[in-house]
Amino acid sequence: EAPLRRGAQSANVRWGNTVAILTGDFLFARASQLLSSLGPEAVRIQAETFEQLVTGQIRETVGPHGGQDPVAHYLQVVAEKTGSLIATSALFGAMFAGADPASQQALQRFGAQIGIAFQLSDDILDVAGIAEESGKAPGTDLREGVLTLPVLMALAVDDDAAREIRSLITPEQVADGATDPVERALDLLRTHEGMDLARGELARVAAGARELLVLLPKGAATDALAALTDVVVSRSV
Repeated sequence: EAPLRRGAQSANVRWGNTVAILTGDFLFARASQLLSSLGPEAVRIQAETFEQLVTGQIRETVGPHGGQDPVAHYLQVVAEKTGSLIATSALFGAMFAGADPASQQALQRFGAQIGIAFQLSDDILDVAGIAEESGKAPGTDLREGVLTLPVLMALAVDDDAAREIRSLITPEQVADGATDPVERALDLLRTHEGMDLARGELARVAAGARELLVLLPKGAATDALAALTDVVVSRSV
């Protein structure tokens, strides 16, 4: 339901939810059609990836089970929804460029890590970003009831600010377009320890992605992937 995506008016705002959803279905069908020309192995990988994406969305919708660590649950959702998609993109690039099996595996693992890092970076921008730069109004996830990594990290800390944040982001507070509770929650989050913890997790995941690059041949392509890793961590859009 976000009005902006990457600085542009979202499809659902411009054309409505029905057309936006059907357009997504059309694009998925067309992508499947194109992929079929690459052989049965490519089709199998795409099907497995789509299964992971849907599993992640279901897991996010259902939420963590009783006693499950919310942060661990969230990171699993991110791995399934975003990590799997970028992992397959990287794998396809390696496969159809004729890379050896070891390089294919390394790039697939790199894609999974950089996909997770990108989503965690997006989470941080949703709290600390500037709308004019990021193209996304801060607090979009909170208003949609999605508790991202900075929020979960903050709520795990036992202090007054965390308790106030928890009271501000209840469905009742956020409902009916009420913006003041979310704005107050964002103000608290921006200076909370949870943001530092989230940035630390982003740095850890990005470092894991960079370590995988030593398994690839040296050259301009590997250097570009290293630069991409740095951009994902420091990006403001």
